[in-house]
Amino acid sequence: MVSFTSANMPVNETIEALWAMNFWGPVTATLDWCEANYQFSKYIAETANTWSNIVTVGLALYGARQVQEAKLPLRYVAGYTGFALIGLGSMIFHATLLYSAQLADELPMIYVATYCSAILFDTEPGWGADNVRTLFLVSAYFLFNILFTWSYSVFRNPVYHQVFFAIVMFTNAFRTAYLLKFSEVGSRIPEAKKVSIARVFSSGAAIFFFGFFVWNLDNIFCSTITHWKHAIGWPAAFLLEGHSWWHVFTATGTYLMIVGNTCKSRRNWLVLSYAYFCLDLTLCIKDDHSKYALEYRLGLPKLVRPKAKSS
Repeated sequence: MVSFTSANMPVNETIEALWAMNFWGPVTATLDWCEANYQFSKYIAETANTWSNIVTVGLALYGARQVQEAKLPLRYVAGYTGFALIGLGSMIFHATLLYSAQLADELPMIYVATYCSAILFDTEPGWGADNVRTLFLVSAYFLFNILFTWSYSVFRNPVYHQVFFAIVMFTNAFRTAYLLKFSEVGSRIPEAKKVSIARVFSSGAAIFFFGFFVWNLDNIFCSTITHWKHAIGWPAAFLLEGHSWWHVFTATGTYLMIVGNTCKSRRNWLVLSYAYFCLDLTLCIKDDHSKYALEYRLGLPKLVRPKAKSS
């Protein structure tokens, strides 16, 4: 998540007066957003930015339920749990604008992104943790995140978080590209079916980056958008909260990319697109891809285990 310090953001005109009567006290976070603070309740700093995270938590729980129904290994439940924690942490942060809550939003982003890295580099067959490579990755994962948590508590600059998050995400992207194009898994994908891969990836990625685009418009043109909000009034003005749309679009795009990363769908398309968490890609590396499929319910893809055909 790219962020701006409060010094670079337009200051809400009523914030100083509201500090004296809101429930959570003065804003201590190093970030603030375009949505007016404590406009509708003294208990919730940013109403739309808070409640829009329900989409993130809901999709994460829906994905976790799929994993449990398909009886996948615990690592996949942990991945969706991390997805949910990002949404929950963001909800708490936007409700309070406290620095401690900001960490509850930002730190899980690093934890989940590096979790993805560990899974992408764990290419040993099987699901156990009794080999040297897996044990090293587990140790490196915890050591890195302990050190990052300590360092970010010392260097309280959001740019520091942004840089590390970007590095991890680019690492995941390049690792995924390697697994698809140069690994034994990628060599098994027919050229025609790679078109399906690009199609599935582009749909989720496009939604994700469109959310990023809308959010930056919200940052850059905050004063103008705030004027529009007052002109049209609430609740219609909630539709102009760009950071809230960032939550909705990135959650939807992330979910589609995660599920789209499954190896085989009901329509017999080989789907191995890049995913934000890159969890399901490893099903093809560590297990037989024919054991997993996609079906669609209410327009959303869902991970299932295909039923065995009767002879």
